[in-house]
Amino acid sequence: MIIYNVTSNIDESIHDEWLIWIKEHIPQVLASGKFENATLARVLVDEDMGSVTYAVQYRTNSREALEAYYKDDAPRLRFEALKRFGDKVLSFRTELQILDEYSVRLD
Repeated sequence: MIIYNVTSNIDESIHDEWLIWIKEHIPQVLASGKFENATLARVLVDEDMGSVTYAVQYRTNSREALEAYYKDDAPRLRFEALKRFGDKVLSFRTELQILDEYSVRLD
């Protein structure tokens, strides 16, 4: 399993608009067929710069699917965000490989 993580720092002046947009954007990314699911999370840090940070984690079962997303879908979807929000959103992307998962079993 691979997690494609996009962490974005959002200027407070566009926060509400961005939050509405990201909830439309995530289903568009999932519609590419390259990911199984996604999680939207707010990063719990106090920002002194007048901004809010979020992370979106998209899960896929293969490296090939992620590479296909980069090639077929990412340029268009990234451009749409840049055109809409410009420098009011700063994003960085990381790839994570899940090695093991653990959970607490309550019997």
